[in-house]
Amino acid sequence: MNSATIPYVLIASDDNDYATTLTHFLQSQACEVERCHDPKGVFREIGNREYQILVLDLSITDEGTADLVSFVSRQSPDTQIVLLFDINQFEKALEGIRHGAYFYLPKSSPPSDMAWIIEKALIDLELKTTLKNHEQRLFEELMGSSPAMMRVSELITKVAPTDSTVLLLGESGTGKEVMANAIHQLSSRRGQPFIAINCAALPEQILESELFGHVKGAFTGAESDKVGLFEAADGGTLFLDEVGDMPLVAQAKLLRTLQSGEIRRVGESTVHHVNVRVLAATNKDLVQDVKDKSFREDLYFRLNVFQINIPPLRERRDALPHLIKEFVKRFTVKYEKHILGLDDSAVNLLAHYEYPGNIRELESIIAHAVIMADTDTITATDLPDQLRFGTNARLELPLYEGTATGTIQDMEKDLIERTLKQLNGNQTEVAKSLGISRSTLWRKLKEYGLSKEEE
Repeated sequence: MNSATIPYVLIASDDNDYATTLTHFLQSQACEVERCHDPKGVFREIGNREYQILVLDLSITDEGTADLVSFVSRQSPDTQIVLLFDINQFEKALEGIRHGAYFYLPKSSPPSDMAWIIEKALIDLELKTTLKNHEQRLFEELMGSSPAMMRVSELITKVAPTDSTVLLLGESGTGKEVMANAIHQLSSRRGQPFIAINCAALPEQILESELFGHVKGAFTGAESDKVGLFEAADGGTLFLDEVGDMPLVAQAKLLRTLQSGEIRRVGESTVHHVNVRVLAATNKDLVQDVKDKSFREDLYFRLNVFQINIPPLRERRDALPHLIKEFVKRFTVKYEKHILGLDDSAVNLLAHYEYPGNIRELESIIAHAVIMADTDTITATDLPDQLRFGTNARLELPLYEGTATGTIQDMEKDLIERTLKQLNGNQTEVAKSLGISRSTLWRKLKEYGLSKEEE
């Protein structure tokens, strides 16, 4: 073995002769080896020590191969599982691979083959650990070192290893999904799915179907059975973004699932059990929504077990250099440009802007600048107008694509008027087309004197 550290190997087999032979061979290859002979032994050993390798003889798993492999994958994600199978256990071996095992090998293989597989598994594990550490360093850089973000980092580190629900609060665009993903990646579920859904983006019936699934014929257009996101995320994490916009009917079903771990597909009476960690986020004041009866109080307390407030970007400017660098790198590749950096004029504008749209707005700004740049250096003239002309007005709507002859407010008003005409005054469709909520559109209509009440 060429591993820098001594690998710990657990052999789980009830075949004493085979296990003894394999143990002696691996010890001669500088491995530390422990043995057990049944699933209870696996549970005990995995809980007591960090093993790099588990050699699992499928003869001890009976019908519970998937359950045992899934348990080890969740409990010890950095343990590589190598399955041993007899000729009549091939299907069980494939099932184990589907649930997270690293490799499978016939029991008739010589110990030298197992040693080769273990060495390869250790190399892959070292690479995975290196990448994970890199991702962690990058996450810390993007977080910044302001006191507020240091507190966020501390909270994430504390809550991630638990299975607690988490409620992430903050303005739109502050990176709540990034934080949710970080919680997932720092948890024992990181090898399982992380699935995100925006609860404000879908109508009530579609949202319910997306979350819980449906059966054929449950409603018009349901032409086949559909697995919902709760089932798809089984064993992993489901992130509910904009949960404050979830309709009350869906809130009731979500509450039942959080309480019981059970879901029912739309149009079906059968109960399905799921093991999903729920993380939720909103930019709304849920306490006020509870008072207004638009959000269930019991659901609020279920979600608000552990609360994390994400500060806006303007309160963590130390993260700007890292974010800008990452976005420049991303869009340079995406748009096939050759951008080496920014000049002082661009840096100065970016450093003093208020970012009412937070990280999402910064991302759009850099994308715009990369597209506009004619040289390998982004200058002030490549940046969007809201930076160059000194306004910090919140751009909750797409930029006007016509001639910029007025203020941003003029362009915004004109865009809303044109969209209203195109959609025959249907405010629900207008809000959807412009990518904003109904409440934001209503406020803009009043602000610009476009509401029917004003007329």
